[in-house]
Amino acid sequence: MHALATSFILGYHGCDASVAERLLSGKPFRQSTNDYDWLGHGVYFWEVNPRRGLEFARELAKSERGKKIKVPAVVGAVIDLGLCLDLTTSAGITQVRTAHRELDKIAKAAGVDLPKNSEDQLRHNLDCAVIQALHGIRDASGEPSVDTVKGVFLEGKRVYRTAGFYEKTHVQVCVRNLNCIKGVFRVPRKMSR
Repeated sequence: MHALATSFILGYHGCDASVAERLLSGKPFRQSTNDYDWLGHGVYFWEVNPRRGLEFARELAKSERGKKIKVPAVVGAVIDLGLCLDLTTSAGITQVRTAHRELDKIAKAAGVDLPKNSEDQLRHNLDCAVIQALHGIRDASGEPSVDTVKGVFLEGKRVYRTAGFYEKTHVQVCVRNLNCIKGVFRVPRKMSR
């Protein structure tokens, strides 16, 4: 948990064009509360990657979940990370590991199974439960609430046969505190192609 890195980032949110226009007119973002959201509940952004945000909206439009996306679009936002659970740091990983242990203890005591992540890595039910448990643990102990959660997501095919690079790898940021979204902007077409 830290506020050590550069505080402001540019994030890109894939959505329907009507949602993009609504956001550009000053309406608030709506937080996702799916039980499979990788970084827990909040508003999801691709850091410094408008193209991946638009690709996501296009992929979602073709899927069963994407019925609300008629015209894929991407909108940019200036985000203050605030108090960030940064899963690219040892401290962030330690907190997640601890939260998993606590959640596992609770599940065993209650005689229930923990949720599972899907084999295809598209649904992260366990990861979401762990992140949400971490927030609950922090709240119960009187620690400050996390504003944002940040992680690296390896996705897609290898760039070449033995590569450690994947074609859709990205940094994703989940904003829990909507006050951290400082401004919204239209993404120039050339940036998202």
